[in-house]
Amino acid sequence: MSISSRSAVAIHALTMLGRWDRSLTSAEIAESLASNPVLVRRILGSLRDAGLVRSTEGRNGGWSLARPTREITLYDAYTAVETGPILSRHPHPPSAECEVGRNMQKLLEVEFQDAERALEERLGRTTIAHLVRQVRDSEREAAQRVTS
Repeated sequence: MSISSRSAVAIHALTMLGRWDRSLTSAEIAESLASNPVLVRRILGSLRDAGLVRSTEGRNGGWSLARPTREITLYDAYTAVETGPILSRHPHPPSAECEVGRNMQKLLEVEFQDAERALEERLGRTTIAHLVRQVRDSEREAAQRVTS
């Protein structure tokens, strides 16, 4: 697989920005991720280039969403930070002398393209608004367990 942790970091950052509905610094986002603000700034830069977030400089500056949460899908976040195919292909052509080698690339390409389309479709159905609702619901349930 070629998916890196950049997608998870990007989705986490977008969900934070949607949840708090205000500008956040890269340090605040990095704290939630238990990560380095420099890494977070790199991811946020890719999200900005994709038109998903914007940054404001200055004393009250930070990062905020450039679009409503209901208009940002997990697939948007994925494509903003990942490059190349989701599933890795052969690094070099297999042997044409072998009946498996002669056919494997063609066979895998069909399977991998189908799998990638399915992932695109699935990630495209879930929005950041959906994740924000799930976070709020989880926190509400946890609070109810504590008070019960």
